[in-house]
Amino acid sequence: MRQNPSFAMTDVGEIRRLIDRHPWVTLVCQTDGGLVASHYAVMLDEDRNDLTIVGHVGKPDDVILGLGDRELLVVVQGPHGYITPRWYGDVPAVPTWNFVSAHLSGIPELLAPEENLRVLQRLVARFEGDGSDARGLYALPNDAAFVERLERGTVGFRLTPTRVTAKRKLSQNKTAEVVETVIAGLSEHNAELAAEMRRAAAARVRP
Repeated sequence: MRQNPSFAMTDVGEIRRLIDRHPWVTLVCQTDGGLVASHYAVMLDEDRNDLTIVGHVGKPDDVILGLGDRELLVVVQGPHGYITPRWYGDVPAVPTWNFVSAHLSGIPELLAPEENLRVLQRLVARFEGDGSDARGLYALPNDAAFVERLERGTVGFRLTPTRVTAKRKLSQNKTAEVVETVIAGLSEHNAELAAEMRRAAAARVRP
């Protein structure tokens, strides 16, 4: 991802927020047979305050990706959308695309079965929520033997990135008036991106 100082996102807290809110990521690896990619949910490592993530892949994706042996690129995609030049007013302009994304690269550490199980439990709990009908990993009719068979079909990993590139392109190069017009236009069909732009705009004017 080409970096631009005007759009660079370097605050670890902001990148952690991006990962937490958009856990469905793309895993990319260069192999002897060419590039391969897979898609999985990840989470921030609850024992760390940096950009370390944990997750799992289903076998044989671990072999296909060379998990644990090769560098892995994790692509995190946040809110994004088309920006029409109509929102810029009567000036020469072309359309663009606003987005928030991050690339995390490193060689992942493979998890032991016990830790992989804990990660699987966390993943299920995270997305099931705490409603009265939430179904945990070990909830009936699942029993321990069933869950252990499930775990054996997966490979857990922890990735502490050695390279991070994050970008937040949210019309920072436009005037406050244009930004408000863009936010208003997006609010009709892309509320998430509009909210992210409003948040970024508020941070820029905060003393």
